[in-house]
Amino acid sequence: MIKPSLSLLALLFAFNVAHAEPETYKIDNAHSFANWSLRHVVSKTSGTFSDITGSISIDRSNLANSSVNAKINVLSVNSAHPKRDEHIKKEDYLNAYTFGEMTFVSSKVVETAPGEGLLTGTLTLHGVSRELTMPFKVLGFGADPFGGYRSGFEAKTALKASDFGFKWGTKPNGPVGDDIEISLLIEGIRTKP
Repeated sequence: MIKPSLSLLALLFAFNVAHAEPETYKIDNAHSFANWSLRHVVSKTSGTFSDITGSISIDRSNLANSSVNAKINVLSVNSAHPKRDEHIKKEDYLNAYTFGEMTFVSSKVVETAPGEGLLTGTLTLHGVSRELTMPFKVLGFGADPFGGYRSGFEAKTALKASDFGFKWGTKPNGPVGDDIEISLLIEGIRTKP
């Protein structure tokens, strides 16, 4: 009787350890967005970067063991106005033809509530790297219609364009503001071990 009980306990322990291991999700480029808004004259304008790649490692039982490594193609900027988008990509604004990629690499995750936390990491944009902390939420996990398994996340933050070497937002009475609001909607597809 003792041997089967010990075997059962060992099996349950192994299952729990395996279940607690971080899962890796590839960012789904077709269903992930980095939305932004900033002042334009006396109102606001908004848009998105739609080309996001990278991976998310998440430990559901302990979010502190999670991490993110993401890249955004700056040339994917879309403000729903093609002529403006071409201007935004030029040296006057994003200088996207020289600095075509921004990256975020996490260094720390702090869980603040079930499924919520603070994500800290290094954002590199326009050749400048700065530490950034943003609140995030885990939106959920589940099977998709294509036989895969997905995760969803949301994060919000704000940054100053001038912190990354952009001067357009600091001009007195300039048409574009320095403060940028960011909303990230990220969907991941679980990779097979």
